[in-house]
Parts: sequence; C-alpha cells; structure tokens
Amino acid sequence: MIACNCWLFISPGFHYSAYAKNIPPKPVNPKISNSCSEQSLETLTTQLMLDLPSYTNRVIQRARILNRSVDTFSYILVAGKPEFEPLPLNPSIDNGDKYNAEGVKQVFFTTLERTYIHKKPVELQEFHRLFLTKTNIGWTVVMMFTQDGSYPVKPPIAPPRNSSNGAIAQGVKLWLRDCQAGSVR
Repeated sequence: MIACNCWLFISPGFHYSAYAKNIPPKPVNPKISNSCSEQSLETLTTQLMLDLPSYTNRVIQRARILNRSVDTFSYILVAGKPEFEPLPLNPSIDNGDKYNAEGVKQVFFTTLERTYIHKKPVELQEFHRLFLTKTNIGWTVVMMFTQDGSYPVKPPIAPPRNSSNGAIAQGVKLWLRDCQAGSVR
C-alpha cells in the first residue's frame, strides 16, 4: 500500500519528462569551412565509396513496398575503387550534353549487389559513370549512367541507362548532402 501511495506522488512527474534547458546555439566560426567542399574529387569519392553501400541500402529499404506477395530487392555489398579517366558515352544516349560542360568531372566505379530469387542469392555487378561538378557549397551530381552485368562478369553487359534518379545516385546525393553539412567523418 505504501508503495502504491508513493507511486501516485512520483508518477505525475513522468508526464512532464520533457523539461529541457534552453541552450543557445554556438556562433558559427566563419574561419572553419566545410572540409567536404575543399576536398579533391579523388579524396572525396574514395570516402564516398566506403559509405555508399549503407547509404544506398537505406534508400532501397525506404522505397520497398512491404505488402507485395513477391518482394525482390537488392543489397549493395561493396562499391569499388573509383577511377577518374573520362570514358566516352554512347552517342545514342540523349544526355543533353550535360556531361561535356566545363567543370564536370567523371568518376567510374562499380558496385556488387546481391538479390534473392526463389530464396537463392544472385550477385550482380553494376558499372557506374557518375558526373559531378563543384559548386559554391561543394560537389553536386550532374547525372549518372549505369550498366548492369552478372558477377563474375560475363558478356553481354546491358547498354548504359540513365540512372540519375536511381537508388545509387540517391545514395550519392544523400552522402554529398551529409558531407556538406559536416556529418560525414
């Protein structure tokens, strides 16, 4: 009985547990700038490749439709080492010539992904050409093209497709956003 009476006196405090001390924000030091915008493309994309699988997997999971009878989706296992030698694009692709603009840099990388079909793992390799440009706030995605292939690679590889709005491009955009905000270590 005593424990019940004590509970009556203590429990009302739990309803107001959100009492918070107002802490004024610290002023921003203009001398400290965003390290993301100051990094070279090589340094930036090397860091990006380490985080890209987790960023892309979150994009994929958010896009899943959970009430489907057949739920097939991929997991990105790893992103390969980026390469910076520009590659020519297929002239049949309508790209608006965005990738040829001044200041646009090309990054080539691969991803290895796994999907399950009839409860059996199938590994796929994708080949990506990412086009970035540096703005006053940092690097931004111009466009991206992807080719799909099997793993290990066997011809034929699918022709390039515009993947600028795909899961991996969204993962890149989210990572760049977080990098510009200073939340990527």
